[in-house]
Amino acid sequence: MTKLSVNINKIATLRNSRGGNVPNLLKVAQDVQRFGAEGITVHPRPDERHIRYQDTRDLVSVVTTEYNIEGNPIPKFIDLVLETKPTQVTLVPDSIDAITSNAGWDTIKHKDFLIEVISEFKRNGIRTSIFTNPDLKIIEGAKLTGADRIELYTEEFAEQYAKGNKLAIEPYVKCAELANELGLGVNAGHDLSLENIKFFKENIPGLLEVSIGHALISESIYLGIENVVSMYLNKLK
Repeated sequence: MTKLSVNINKIATLRNSRGGNVPNLLKVAQDVQRFGAEGITVHPRPDERHIRYQDTRDLVSVVTTEYNIEGNPIPKFIDLVLETKPTQVTLVPDSIDAITSNAGWDTIKHKDFLIEVISEFKRNGIRTSIFTNPDLKIIEGAKLTGADRIELYTEEFAEQYAKGNKLAIEPYVKCAELANELGLGVNAGHDLSLENIKFFKENIPGLLEVSIGHALISESIYLGIENVVSMYLNKLK
């Protein structure tokens, strides 16, 4: 079975927009796991516009499933990961001002850098994953860095699937097959949703984990809003 790791960045965004501690990020993480999620993902950025570095530390005490920290391995991020020692660190090459992750690593160009960073994490017992585009040479390059897994960047698949183009899954299938042959675990994430996740899962061999945040939180708001409105109306009668 493919594990679901819930990215709770958007919960932090909502909290930060008002100040205070509503919604309570730690409570949400606990509840999401209680509801059955097999992991919690966070992606702290240098400006701390959603997940704060202290959130990442605080979550250590409440994540009882798998804890996945994503981010660009700048020195501050590396220090944070080594301090918190999550189950998995996912390396993402996003720029400081990126709204969201928008590209995978060039594992050939950045091979030496990735080897250095990954070896440090692995010395500390932290599973490593590299965010990658669906490119066979990039997957081969990921193997040479010493990474344990890849995370397939699925935005292009999601965009094409929404247009009815199911053939967009093919490069992801080929990359997953190659990763399996090379002994790399396969994760995936970015724009996966209730609309496309079943098709993706059924076609990707050996898919170990998906990390879903924006879509899952957005869907949760909409699918739950009727119940909440009804509850308010009942209290106002």
